[in-house]
Amino acid sequence: MGQITFDVALGREIELWNRVDNSDPTNAVFVLVVLANTGLETDAVLRTKTTLTDLVSGTTNEATNTGYSRIVLDDTDIAAYTVDTTNHRITPALADQTFTTVSAGDSWRKLVLCYDNDSTSGTDANIIPVCAYDLLINGAAVVPNGNNIVVGFPNGVLTAS
Repeated sequence: MGQITFDVALGREIELWNRVDNSDPTNAVFVLVVLANTGLETDAVLRTKTTLTDLVSGTTNEATNTGYSRIVLDDTDIAAYTVDTTNHRITPALADQTFTTVSAGDSWRKLVLCYDNDSTSGTDANIIPVCAYDLLINGAAVVPNGNNIVVGFPNGVLTAS
């Protein structure tokens, strides 16, 4: 998967991971959001967005397929990272994530990992986009068809070096 880091999160990726992992603040979570293929702005434009509201304020849209919903990850869904002193980097792992029985509709093009410092209040204007991954099958956008869509992170969810 191709990855971009949003300017607002540059250099903060591991800090935000730690906040969720350590429940600091108590209701800190990551939110996985899918962006539709149609109208998707370029990576150069997307990376300058500072909130989830901002991210979908242009021609970019969140997927609206029946069965799609955001995946919320709290401290029980992620693990502490390890430091790779051989390659001088930190790459937190994340288990495969499943979007269950997503119906046809929007084709999916990007998966965005967002940080929400308080999942019990606030709005998308309080959610910070951290990084985005290309969702591609054989070079084309994912086309939901009523089955589960499983997204894997074989190279880790973030890389800080």
